[in-house]
Amino acid sequence: MPIPYLAAAIKTLPPPTLAVARVRLSDLLSGDTELWRNLLTSIGDFAVNLLIAAVILALTLWASGLAARAVRRAIARLTRSSGADTTLQSFLASLTRWGVIVIGVTAVLQQLGIRETSILAVLGAASLAVGLALQGALSNVAAGVMILILRPYRVGDVVEINGRAGTVKALELFGTLLSDADNLDVFVPNSKVFGDVIINYSTPANRRMELTFRIDYGDDLDQALAVLLDCAKADKRVLAKPPPDAVTLALHAWAPVNVYWDVRFEMIRRAKLAMDAAGFVVPYPHQVSLERKEHAPPKPKAAEAKTAAPRARKTPISDAPSQS
Repeated sequence: MPIPYLAAAIKTLPPPTLAVARVRLSDLLSGDTELWRNLLTSIGDFAVNLLIAAVILALTLWASGLAARAVRRAIARLTRSSGADTTLQSFLASLTRWGVIVIGVTAVLQQLGIRETSILAVLGAASLAVGLALQGALSNVAAGVMILILRPYRVGDVVEINGRAGTVKALELFGTLLSDADNLDVFVPNSKVFGDVIINYSTPANRRMELTFRIDYGDDLDQALAVLLDCAKADKRVLAKPPPDAVTLALHAWAPVNVYWDVRFEMIRRAKLAMDAAGFVVPYPHQVSLERKEHAPPKPKAAEAKTAAPRARKTPISDAPSQS
């Protein structure tokens, strides 16, 4: 039964509150209909407020998506003459969506009986803790604003950020969404984007490629360079200015950015076929092994004299007669 635990909790209250609690508990246990009616009314009001709060939250999530789409369409109409700015669309749409969600959550708390003054008081008292907790999120928002102002990249550009390369799909309030060569979504926080090196491969109109080949040591180097230059000149997508050049079997050629990878792969295939047709041989890695025998250094003559074996001494034979 929970009544003993309830009574034990009542004993710990201050004297005025303890007296009031005892009176209400005794009235409740004695079957006071007015007190039961008030309790049921309070429970019913809280249930209604909770239901209304859930409806407000659902409408908030729906309205946030609707407002984000409306902002996208509005910006698209405003920038129609100069071209649709998808980067601005995605950022402002994300900002609008989160703004509507914050307003809706505030309305939900007010519906549950938590006034905005209480919320502000709590936030003011815990401003330091909230600031430390939201430090990363606020830095992402600030970095996103700076990226939107400076425009180091736009939606659709091919960039390399923090060692990851991909196509920019969206610039959101807290991060940038990339799609890499494997069609994987890469989400990079804006603070890391703004604080790191950004390489934009879509900004220049043309891009240089460098293809390195190897030939055998006995082949003609000048002929190999001529073959590579002929391959580059045969492709109409390779730009004539700046002209292609080949140095130490490294072919340098320029191509428009939109066909860069197609031209690069075609150059590799065409150069390989042309060099095979010209009789060049791709050298395989060689490894030279040397075998050395153990060789003891010659000993000095003094050491040889000491280590030489002693000669046998001859005993002289006496000619005197032996005594009997």
